Amino acid sequence: MISAVVFDMAGTTIDDRGAVYRALRSAVEEAGAPVADADLQRWMGTDKEEAITALLELGGVQPTPSIVSATFRAFRATLDDLYRADPPVPMAGVEAALADLRARGVRVALTTGFDEPVVGSLLASLGWTVGRGPAHTVDAVVTTSDVRAGRPAPYMIHHAMELLGVEDVRQVLAAGDTVVDVRAARNAGVVAVGVCTGALSRAELEAEPHDHVLDGVADVPALLAGREARVGVA
Repeated sequence: MISAVVFDMAGTTIDDRGAVYRALRSAVEEAGAPVADADLQRWMGTDKEEAITALLELGGVQPTPSIVSATFRAFRATLDDLYRADPPVPMAGVEAALADLRARGVRVALTTGFDEPVVGSLLASLGWTVGRGPAHTVDAVVTTSDVRAGRPAPYMIHHAMELLGVEDVRQVLAAGDTVVDVRAARNAGVVAVGVCTGALSRAELEAEPHDHVLDGVADVPALLAGREARVGVA
């Protein structure tokens, strides 16, 4: 039985219309490193400083600490501008799905490749709050600021389990819209779900080892209900 779910943010629960990746490409290219589409896709969902470091190097720019830091600041500034011009919104059906899951007693955490300052402003713009009880949107949030390494390492999922008070990885489902989201879930030993609300197609997600691929997070409550029904029959 699933007692906790862990969802990615941008592209999975939040529709930012690709702003993260436009900002990332812009910042890296301003630093002098061209960004190939395949390289950008490869680094989707990862810690943004790690992504910047890799993309700079792939584009022929030595990623010194000062250049990485300046490029990250440019990324943050560009992302802020994009979010102000076109504010992110919840993915269709996500808020109802989160409320449904929490009403059933399933604990919900969000994980992200953003750091804490970006996450704080993003959640505030959506009006989402974090805490136990029905007054809040989710139970916990884990950022790359909280762990030693971001995806595809399993640490954000495992830290979310700590915060949610869940010890058994078999009771956890993790979902995201990128290959590294699915890999992180597999590495964590939890139920690995890809969702088709980001830049990748169903076929691209299904090519990665997974447990389920869904149209979106809005389909997770029905998936869990189906799993529980099968357990009950067994």
